[in-house]
Amino acid sequence: MSDEKEIDYSLANPDTLTKYRVAATISEKVLAAVSKLCVAGEKIVSICQQGDKLIEDEVSKVYRTTKLKGFSHPTTVSPSSYVTPYTPLTSDNAEANIELQAGEPVKIQLGAQIDGFGSIVCDTIIVQPKDQAEDVITGRTADLLLATYYANELLIRLMMPPGLLASGTDEEKAKAAAAKPPTQTKITSLLDKVVKSYECNLVESTTSWLFDRNEIEGKKKIVLAPAESTKGEGSPEIGEVWGVEMGVSLGSGKCKTIEQRATLLRRTNNTYILKSQTARKTLSTIQSKFGHFPFSLRQLEEEGGDTKYKVGVFEGARQGVIRQYELVGDKDSSPVARLLTTLAITKNGISKLGAPPALDLSKVQSDKKITDEEVLKILEQPLSKNKGKSKNKKKKKPAKKAAGGDAEGEDDSDEE
Repeated sequence: MSDEKEIDYSLANPDTLTKYRVAATISEKVLAAVSKLCVAGEKIVSICQQGDKLIEDEVSKVYRTTKLKGFSHPTTVSPSSYVTPYTPLTSDNAEANIELQAGEPVKIQLGAQIDGFGSIVCDTIIVQPKDQAEDVITGRTADLLLATYYANELLIRLMMPPGLLASGTDEEKAKAAAAKPPTQTKITSLLDKVVKSYECNLVESTTSWLFDRNEIEGKKKIVLAPAESTKGEGSPEIGEVWGVEMGVSLGSGKCKTIEQRATLLRRTNNTYILKSQTARKTLSTIQSKFGHFPFSLRQLEEEGGDTKYKVGVFEGARQGVIRQYELVGDKDSSPVARLLTTLAITKNGISKLGAPPALDLSKVQSDKKITDEEVLKILEQPLSKNKGKSKNKKKKKPAKKAAGGDAEGEDDSDEE
């Protein structure tokens, strides 16, 4: 324990950022592979199993002497109107037979962790028919993807601490740094302008969290379009890693609970001596394999080979040492898109550690666009200090004019 206290796990330690980056590289690589598996007629459970196997394989290749590594989030594939991550069970025939439908937006979320430093990514893709070339996306599906993409790019820029990239005299820099960060009400208001440009709505209570070692729900959070009794806490600062989430709906954005068993779980920080030996054994398995990161019930099934773990999960959830993530969907059953980016805030700006791929704007066409000047101005802002990579900036201009502030080609590198 004394050794652990002496180790600096903050971003001031270059090893910390390196581990986040390695985890992020794995997350992005597996996300790309899983996206290719998502074609019409494929079973969601099979895709999730293949994604989890890929994460395990990739993690095994790095930091071979590090025992604490693995999943920061299991592979989840959420159908069209689902808001929360979904990972079905092989033991439930109804769930195991759910197939992807052509044309539906599905959300793929997954992540890896190295030494407790986790990177989680989520992308929304449109399911393609089998053996068919990808068509240009138009209509309301295009509106949904564009609204989500630009709202996400705006939110990431609103995470920038005031004055971090300010230029000019020392007095001007000091004045910029003294400005107050935008309130969470202001953030929601600006994002509303983006999504409403495409006749969409923010998904209520979409939450971005401060990440820490072994923790993906830290002390700070940003809550968009908060529902009753929910509110955010704190503002982003230099030296922090955040999981930044964007959720957009073609419907009202209001949510409802889906009447299905919760299959995504997580060990909480609560301590309680569970009464049954089976429950204690289950908790021990969870602790050693997943730590405090989310996991799927299906992973326990495959680990244990029997159903005894269900007793342990039930008792653990009842005593508050295991949290079950309830399934939530769009109240109108409207299509929903989500993105999740793991980013670091350093003295050089914002670095996307793990992120969904940038939307190919040439393949998504809408007759709508963003016109709000305040929003467009923020979307044009860089994420990090210019290091002479001027080629990227030249590429961005045409897309900005066409779609209202493209953020593709942004230099988000942040090497110290």
